[in-house]
Amino acid sequence: MSARAVVLPAVAAAAVLALAACSGGATDADAAAPASAGAPVTLDNCGFETTVAAPPERVVTIKSSTTEMLLALGLGDRIVGSAFLDGPVPDSLESVPAVDEPFADEAPGSEATLELEPDLVYAGWESNLTAETAGDRETLATLGVATYVSPAACKEDGYMPDPLTFDTVFGEIEEVGSLFGAEDAAATLVEEQQAALAAIEPDDRGLTALWWSSGDDTPYVGAGIGAPQMIMDAAGLTNVAADVHDTWTSLGWENVVEADPDVIVLVDAAWNPADAKIEALAANPATREMSAVKDERYVVVPFPATEAGVRNVDAVASVVDQLADLDR
Repeated sequence: MSARAVVLPAVAAAAVLALAACSGGATDADAAAPASAGAPVTLDNCGFETTVAAPPERVVTIKSSTTEMLLALGLGDRIVGSAFLDGPVPDSLESVPAVDEPFADEAPGSEATLELEPDLVYAGWESNLTAETAGDRETLATLGVATYVSPAACKEDGYMPDPLTFDTVFGEIEEVGSLFGAEDAAATLVEEQQAALAAIEPDDRGLTALWWSSGDDTPYVGAGIGAPQMIMDAAGLTNVAADVHDTWTSLGWENVVEADPDVIVLVDAAWNPADAKIEALAANPATREMSAVKDERYVVVPFPATEAGVRNVDAVASVVDQLADLDR
């Protein structure tokens, strides 16, 4: 069954978990929707047909990438609950209470999600929409809850970006704009991001780099077809794990030492901060002899900017600026 986004009168408390997704009133966001925004929109999203009958008014966002997408489009007032945020919202985006106080630190369960009476769940990963998390897409559709997954996270053959490009990122902005009747805002944001990307001058020194996302005993690194590769390409870096046909991959320290990259890109996350990574590299007898470690040639990227979304262009600019401050 196709997902439907409908708004019905509030239901009795005893039935809230069964029908919560179909209830809820209008919000101030109605004023932002164009007069012609009543037409249904249907998208083929990761192989699932997503349909909204009208621009969603009550949205649950899961992951920073989806939350920040709506904020960047001026649709933050549609968010009734955010979950699984990877870090603070950047100062450049105006936040909202539902984002400042997430209802779940990790992937939310279906009960907590339905209690918020959403008409759309916008997820950063396909795994956020399963029976064990916010609810599987088919079941949510029967309750009147539409679902949309960031296309960069699609895993099905024919839907998984191979490789991820900025065209995919910009395409998501346009698709989200169409779902919310905010095509003009989406077009403006895409134009701004395209201009900002075009203005970046990549580093031209031919530097090699390792993108270290997480992991200790075995590092989890950016591979050849995902957001890390896209960002490194745009910044002028050569990924030492580019030959691995995946988005991220595990790479043994012996392989890292052998590659001896010129630069190490460190993903800064609350659960695995860049400072801790630097300490680990300096303490390990093998890695501390790497040239990038001895010369402290590190570039730091915040975790929320490392997944496909509106912060990727800024991440490229930041990487280039940090590279300019390094001595090869």
